[in-house]
Amino acid sequence: MRILIIGAAGMVGRRLAEKLIAEGTLGGKTIDTIHAVDVVEPQLAARTGGPRIEAAAGNVADEATVKTFVAGRPDVIFHLAAIVSGEAEVEFDKGYAINMDGTRYLLEAVRHQGDDYVPRLVFTSSIAVFGAPFPEKIDDTFFTAPLTSYGAQKAIGELLLSDYTRKGFVDGIGIRLPTIVVRPGKPNKAASGFFSGIIREPLAGIEAILPVEDGVRHWVASPAAAVGFLVHAATMDTSVLGDRRTLTMPGLSVTVAEMIEALRKVAGDDVVKLIRRERDPQIVKIVEGWPRDFVAARAEEVGFTADADFESIIRAHIASEDVSKTAN
Repeated sequence: MRILIIGAAGMVGRRLAEKLIAEGTLGGKTIDTIHAVDVVEPQLAARTGGPRIEAAAGNVADEATVKTFVAGRPDVIFHLAAIVSGEAEVEFDKGYAINMDGTRYLLEAVRHQGDDYVPRLVFTSSIAVFGAPFPEKIDDTFFTAPLTSYGAQKAIGELLLSDYTRKGFVDGIGIRLPTIVVRPGKPNKAASGFFSGIIREPLAGIEAILPVEDGVRHWVASPAAAVGFLVHAATMDTSVLGDRRTLTMPGLSVTVAEMIEALRKVAGDDVVKLIRRERDPQIVKIVEGWPRDFVAARAEEVGFTADADFESIIRAHIASEDVSKTAN
């Protein structure tokens, strides 16, 4: 089996690659090769006796480059490459070039391989495809009406995935990811970055800025849950999905105040004191247009699972990132 991961240098893409390397199988089939690509060459360590790693740099906004990604006719394609919400809002042309054009280039590259080549294609979408006004809980029948450029680009990707699947060019499945918390490393340009920052930075002894009110509610999941979503999407029986090929993933609906209280329970008052409130009107406006709670019944019915509670997400971050702070 040959696997292609587009966006393998990102946090979720890297964790997915590391899991596949460590296990050496996907859906009970031996992985021979993992082709890992991103705008910078992913740094992945091969395992003795495990899959061969082919890492390369390449931009999905370049059509010729995308064609090289599928030249090896991978059995499973994970399409995670995207620029994030805040950057897509500011860099309008760049957002559409990567998030929209890159997705169509990939689908077209697969289509033109011909010869009955129909790979499983897992596309990471986002809850940003939904726009206000929202019901108290968004169910699987709620329509997509994004209020950001990023959301519009992801919604277009969902439509493309559905149509190319309907025509038999790919066996596609889209997964709308919650905001992934806690992201390790340095802050990125996502408007949602503070959801991780108010946990990650204080645990590292660094001051964090909270740009919104404590009452803001959001839909989140851990990095480990995101990897689990991807693996399940790659191996499940997609015939049960019918023509509706994109699913909203399960997660946790939590307020900022609840996140901070969970941090207090895990790490103590001194850590929480490192959160400084500094309202940012631009981020407030973006976040106001995001959904807050879901009933992800359809995804749960076909086997997707998420985190039990927010405290467990914090503890998993502490364990996986070797955070030096001592949890209570």
